[in-house]
Amino acid sequence: MDASTEETAMDDVVLVTGASGVLGREVVARLEGRGVVVRRLSRRARGGEGWVVGDLATGDGVAAALAGVRAVVHCASDIRHPKNDLPGLRHLLAAAKAAGVEHVVNISIVGVDRIPYPYYRIKWQGERLLEESGLGWTNLRATQFPSLLTTAFGALAKLPVLLVPAGTDCQPVDQGEVAERLVELALGAPAGRVPDLGGPQVLGARELAEGWLRATGRRKRVVEVRLPGKAAAAYRAGEHTTPNADGVRTWAEYLAAGPVAPEPH
Repeated sequence: MDASTEETAMDDVVLVTGASGVLGREVVARLEGRGVVVRRLSRRARGGEGWVVGDLATGDGVAAALAGVRAVVHCASDIRHPKNDLPGLRHLLAAAKAAGVEHVVNISIVGVDRIPYPYYRIKWQGERLLEESGLGWTNLRATQFPSLLTTAFGALAKLPVLLVPAGTDCQPVDQGEVAERLVELALGAPAGRVPDLGGPQVLGARELAEGWLRATGRRKRVVEVRLPGKAAAAYRAGEHTTPNADGVRTWAEYLAAGPVAPEPH
């Protein structure tokens, strides 16, 4: 073992998957702010310190990326191609176990076990894989990020009217606050499933949309549409919200701070 490898092995290293995403960037910044040595996992080589190459979908490079790592914060997910999430998690957990990783912290979504939406079902299966992995683990479910709503509204605003689901509330929680909670969990002992984290307000879809329109200077009529199906019914029943409204930053504060255009993922 050379000197640089030995130095890294002695550090308390935390690996973050999805480190370039909306949540992953926040997690990395907060870990580094506490003086933690962070590895950022990426499928492709990137410039800058701390990036390591590993493809969760294939498993290539993941074992090497986990060498000397104490904890993992798993933020990687692909809502556009969710079929990759479970194989990716299996590769991550197998490599983490082989590397002697002590703690895997996973971010999930409030309602994944109650809403029959395909992406949620995959997230729920991922929770069960984590529980059965034999590793020390912690699982945090959070409500929706404001950036997800701005992305959705930005896409819907291309239509003549802004369509929103009727009778459906949302509880946006700031991604920075979720990141802070994940960091606290990662630096602690494995805790299993911890209390959900929700935003400070439960707001109707119309109110959310009208606030976004005002913040972006758009003039458009909001039209509520009652969506069919079991998943839509579960959303109307509030299965994606939580009484644990521990978040602080409100939707209005998020919009006032900007940017309110869709954020990259």
